[in-house]
Amino acid sequence: MHMRLLVLYHLSCAYESLRSNRSRTILTILGVTIGIASIIVIMALSAGASRIISDQVDNLGGAVAVVRPGTTDTEPQLNNITSALAGNKTASNLTEYDLEDVVEVKGITSAAPLMIIGGDVTAGDNTPKEVSIIATTPELIDVTDLTIREGQFMDTVTSRETAVIGAQLAVDLFGTEQAAGRTFQTHGKTFTVIGILKRSNNPINYNNVDFDHAAIISLESGKLFNQNVASIQQINIRAINNEQLPSIIKQVNKKIAQNHFGEQDFTILAGSELARPASELFYAIGATLTIVAGISLLVGGIGVMNIMLVGVAERTREIGIRKALGASNSHIVWQFLLESLVMGLLGGLLGYGLGYVVAFAVARTFLTFNPVFNWEIVGMTLGIALVVGLLFGLYPAIRAARKDPIKSLRQYH
Repeated sequence: MHMRLLVLYHLSCAYESLRSNRSRTILTILGVTIGIASIIVIMALSAGASRIISDQVDNLGGAVAVVRPGTTDTEPQLNNITSALAGNKTASNLTEYDLEDVVEVKGITSAAPLMIIGGDVTAGDNTPKEVSIIATTPELIDVTDLTIREGQFMDTVTSRETAVIGAQLAVDLFGTEQAAGRTFQTHGKTFTVIGILKRSNNPINYNNVDFDHAAIISLESGKLFNQNVASIQQINIRAINNEQLPSIIKQVNKKIAQNHFGEQDFTILAGSELARPASELFYAIGATLTIVAGISLLVGGIGVMNIMLVGVAERTREIGIRKALGASNSHIVWQFLLESLVMGLLGGLLGYGLGYVVAFAVARTFLTFNPVFNWEIVGMTLGIALVVGLLFGLYPAIRAARKDPIKSLRQYH
């Protein structure tokens, strides 16, 4: 009971002290607020970006896996396809024989290859940049969350010289999304557009392809541009259900390994593993930016220490009077430490709110995903704020407690 009253008394003293210097207190709290808000923006957006792929897999029922060339130990999987999109077609050891064997595995409902081809796409005088040319099979529509907005997707009866394009590519090529029936050229061949994909506004996905800027052609057409050889960068697999997926992966792994003379020169990713390469990238970027944002928080903490030291100097006589009336060193320490903790906590709460306002504003204006709200970020925010208040308030509090009461009583200002 006595301890509770003492804490309440110290809190009351801290409140009166902070209120008596409102301008100084507000500016000090603002320094912590900006630092915390910067960290919140980075953490919330990084978590939002890394969750995109997980949500895509969940939308497909979770029973999705992909086969990619190379191993996770030798090459970052995120780069296998994105490097091809940059115009450098990656050498792949996945072949049509692998695809045929995968299709035969019991429990697989659909399997589709992704053969990504470098080159330009032209319609009249328009040659858009950053276009993805994807050679695949009709099953791609079944193993992704793509939706046709106009026309149809490729099937077994459509001609080799037909294509499905993304909504933004339609605008870039023809000036409108109503592009069904129009033609474009690539690699000296003319293709007729038979379908337009629904705009996704989401270049981040487990295929690592921005389908809004993509031209999808048949695998047979793609082989013609590569000496009649299918260089497959990814095989998408969709299983009947989640329960059978582990067994299916084992069978796929066994069949492809046999084709590759026992070499494990490929990787099969499923479930949360599909999001891992992208998540690692986003969290690495987020960690780097958080360190930069931590500098502003450090500046805010130094501001707290500076104001606390000023407060100690201004209240030297008060400290002497309190000690003369029986206050111990620990009482003095807690009195000043609670002031810094209150400033840190207020800065943390304001920074949390400001951080999410900025994060949502940035996401709505520049990005294609929303920031993530979770209790881990809440706990981390409050923890960081309290640590800042504790670390940068401890030295001024100890300095106040060590003041000699006789000398302090002689201090008049």
